[in-house]
Amino acid sequence: MIALKQSPLSNIGVWKQWKSDGLLSAKQALIEHYLPLVDYVVGRLLIGLPKTVSRDDLSSYGIMGLIDAIEKFDYERGLQFETYASWRIRGAIIDGLRQGDWVPRSVREKAKKIEDAYQKLEQHYLRSVTDAEISAYLEVSEKEFQQMLQEISITTVCSFDDPIKEEDSETRLSLMVDEKAKNPEYKVNEFFLKESLAKAIDKLTEKERTVVSLFYYEELSLSEIAEVMSLSPSRISQLHSKAVLRLRGSLGRWKNQLLQQ
Repeated sequence: MIALKQSPLSNIGVWKQWKSDGLLSAKQALIEHYLPLVDYVVGRLLIGLPKTVSRDDLSSYGIMGLIDAIEKFDYERGLQFETYASWRIRGAIIDGLRQGDWVPRSVREKAKKIEDAYQKLEQHYLRSVTDAEISAYLEVSEKEFQQMLQEISITTVCSFDDPIKEEDSETRLSLMVDEKAKNPEYKVNEFFLKESLAKAIDKLTEKERTVVSLFYYEELSLSEIAEVMSLSPSRISQLHSKAVLRLRGSLGRWKNQLLQQ
């Protein structure tokens, strides 16, 4: 059995055995070595998902993503495999979830309504709007609004992989992918996208910014964030959902501005 060492540089020989020599035992060694990546990604994606979603199912999707990453990765380019594989694993899991139609249409519709509300009200007031203002706009009580957020929390895990509009094939994440690096217009648009996101993050409430920072930058789970902030996991989930919906609204406004140019 081929064994991989902790240092990525020491594993180049194993990558060569698989990529250049086609040694299946080398491929198996790579899969076994990087399996913890699947557990890590699954653990983060499980936050907020319905209890009916099985960890085993997610792991199965993730392993397929890992195998795909190992088959397509070019180790000679000197890139970080863990980063590349994590996105492949995450994408495979999300594709598997979508094929299973795990989010009810009614929940998706609620998420879209709230996103549109944030987009329109914050564009109108030029500031972060309150829960009371959103509730009034949606013609629901604040308690009903909080319940909607709780239901929607299961959708925010895939939010940036969703289409910008239902009829579009372009996703929010695709706006951040540099497919036209030599195109000056793309560079300008990329700059304004980043600027728009930075401004949107600044407009989040202090608690929402903290959740975003701890979840996406410090890579804590929502349960860990709940302990840090001395709040319940359900409250953290609501704050995360609101933050994501606000940012989605900002990306929608940015897209609309581009279309009007």
